[in-house]
Amino acid sequence: MVRLIGRTDKAFIAALNGPAAGVGLAFALTCDLAVAAEDAVIVPAFGKLGLVPEVGTSWALTRALGYRRAFAYYVGGEQIDAQRALDLGLVNEVVPGGEVMAAAMRWCDRISALPPHALPIAKPLLRGAADSSWEQALTMEEFAEPMCFTTRGFADGVETVVAATSSASR
Repeated sequence: MVRLIGRTDKAFIAALNGPAAGVGLAFALTCDLAVAAEDAVIVPAFGKLGLVPEVGTSWALTRALGYRRAFAYYVGGEQIDAQRALDLGLVNEVVPGGEVMAAAMRWCDRISALPPHALPIAKPLLRGAADSSWEQALTMEEFAEPMCFTTRGFADGVETVVAATSSASR
């Protein structure tokens, strides 16, 4: 499942309504975006159970937190509340419990509003950049960007931005 989430050009949004632990935590961390209820918690029980991070969690935590914080997260085993998860960059948004799905759907609406070519090009580019040098990321961008210029979505986007800029300057 995590390979599907990571490799597809579709966006995946985690909506955390309660504790995220084990494989559920791995799925949430692998998703492209995460929305958490105010009372949601992230539970790093791996070490306390004698386990190692699983299903890509070591990769996701190290990239989100850096090595030292990921290591402390593992050995400390303390639950992280939703606000702390937001501060650490493990979730993108914290909302009241009853609003988690609505908040996730707002992200879906933003994604759906993108030109059709944008996400299939940008998601692999952004995922690949995590393991690339600056030079490699620049090269990937130089390959991908010209494809965008040829799309109807780009032309429509330019028209929209120009129109909004023109009316704002009046």
